[in-house]
Amino acid sequence: MVLSILQGAKILATGSAVPDLCIKNEELSQIVNTSNEWIVNRTGIQERRILNNKEESIITLASIASIKALKNASMSPSDIDLIILATSSPNDLFGSAAQVQAKIGANKAVAFDLTAACSGFVLSIITAAQFIQNGSYHNILVVGADVLSKWTDWSDRSTCILFGDGAGAVIIQSCPKEDNGILGFQLNTNGKEAHQLSIPYKYKKDDINNKKHDILNIHQGQFKYLHMNGKEVYKFAVSQVPISILKCLKSLNILPENIQWLLLHQANERILHAVANRLSINFSKIISNLNKYGNTSAASIPLALDEALKDKKIKKDDIIVVSGFGAGLTWGTVVIQWKC
Repeated sequence: MVLSILQGAKILATGSAVPDLCIKNEELSQIVNTSNEWIVNRTGIQERRILNNKEESIITLASIASIKALKNASMSPSDIDLIILATSSPNDLFGSAAQVQAKIGANKAVAFDLTAACSGFVLSIITAAQFIQNGSYHNILVVGADVLSKWTDWSDRSTCILFGDGAGAVIIQSCPKEDNGILGFQLNTNGKEAHQLSIPYKYKKDDINNKKHDILNIHQGQFKYLHMNGKEVYKFAVSQVPISILKCLKSLNILPENIQWLLLHQANERILHAVANRLSINFSKIISNLNKYGNTSAASIPLALDEALKDKKIKKDDIIVVSGFGAGLTWGTVVIQWKC
């Protein structure tokens, strides 16, 4: 979709944070039937960071990433108008964005959570851009953070090898139309396939002589561990993500060969390469840090973007195609031109 805008929006700065605990493949091979070679060959992941400090939470990681982004932008927390926290593993089911707002001292900011799993950061960037480009806000902090280790069954080889914890943040700021850096987007949802990747809520068997059931007819349960049909998610990603990217680029009259960087949700190295192959994009244009962090869900894109900027890979006016995909099933693309 090509944006009709009153003013431009651009990413001003980034920041990221990961937990201290690093779990390598060799350590996982001691608790499930796997090996370093098996994991690397199938996923590209060598290690992941896990939040294990009882005194820390997703709020800790999100706040550290946010403060780093603010510092890199030479901004005060009081300059932020809006905070969007993309997460599927909040510290509180009612939402965690308000806690981040309080933690960093952004007392003037409105704050809310956006839940779209591994697509959450892309959806949040697009949402923030709409608020800025229609003139509602000027400085927006977008955070992607997840701690899916809390929802992972560490005896399940198919999922425990994949996920890690982390947070990444960006500050999006208003600018003149001619400096606009959020060029366009394309989004999709297929709720019929939601069961392929989920953290389902299941009802418990009712206790005998349970008064709340016998008198009020109330049934309760709890959320289960993360479930993923890996084969189906792989097929979904490699078939639908290239289509989304091509639609978005076509709407902007940009050819795939004219982009500088491809930044995909860091799910699996095979997916990254398969998408690049279908777009005829050289692997050298892929931004990836999957080997160090695994799949950090909504954090994966901003975490990789922050590291690419630290490594001085991205130059002014580079075109970056960013695409997220995951639970919902949801997927989408946003095309960014780097303006800083």
